[in-house]
Parts: sequence; C-alpha cells; structure tokens
Amino acid sequence: MKTFLAVFTGSQASFERAGWAALAPEERQRREAEGMAAWGAWMEQHAGILAFEGGPLGKTKSVDKTGISDISNDLAGFVVVRAESQDAAAKLFEGHPHFMIFPGKSVEIMEITPIPGQ
Repeated sequence: MKTFLAVFTGSQASFERAGWAALAPEERQRREAEGMAAWGAWMEQHAGILAFEGGPLGKTKSVDKTGISDISNDLAGFVVVRAESQDAAAKLFEGHPHFMIFPGKSVEIMEITPIPGQ
C-alpha cells in the first residue's frame, strides 16, 4: 500500500457558485449538519485506510527569504489515506461531501513519496 495526501480545496468563487452566502441561516445550518453527517459517514466507511484523519486548515502564512507574510490560497483541509495506487486513492473521493454538499472546489490527491537517499 502507498500513502497519499488528499487536500480539500475551496475558493471564494466555489463558495459563491454554490450560493452559500445567499442561504437563509436555517437552510445553511441544515446543509452544514447534513454535510458533517455525510463527512463523518465517509470517514467511518474509510477508517481502515486512513493513515491520518487530518482536518480543516486555518489561515496561511508564507515564509521566504524576504520574511513572513499572510497569504490566501485554496487549501481548506486534508486527510492522509492508504491505497494501492493514485487512481485507487482518487476514486475514494468521488462524490465526496466536500463538493457534493459543501461548496468545496475539489480534492487533490498526491502520493507521499520516500525522501531521496533514505
């Protein structure tokens, strides 16, 4: 089995396309509850292949040779899974609540490869 990082992405544009800002508070709470229940069910269904549960991501800082700055990106959360291949890992996220119920943009899956020379 290989290990894969799955990164949940979202953007202001995906949030707006989904119409979340225009929802009545009661409808938004209903959808959030539905989404969290579906997400929990997904996690439970895939518990055997979860290498790390991950979680939501907060605000981002960037560090480079000029210093530290606040930035914005599309990263919303992550989970680490085990699968036979990248395609198999990707299939785990088809129809995921992140973009089927919540206004998420996508889930990006990449293999965590060994550090060269180790």
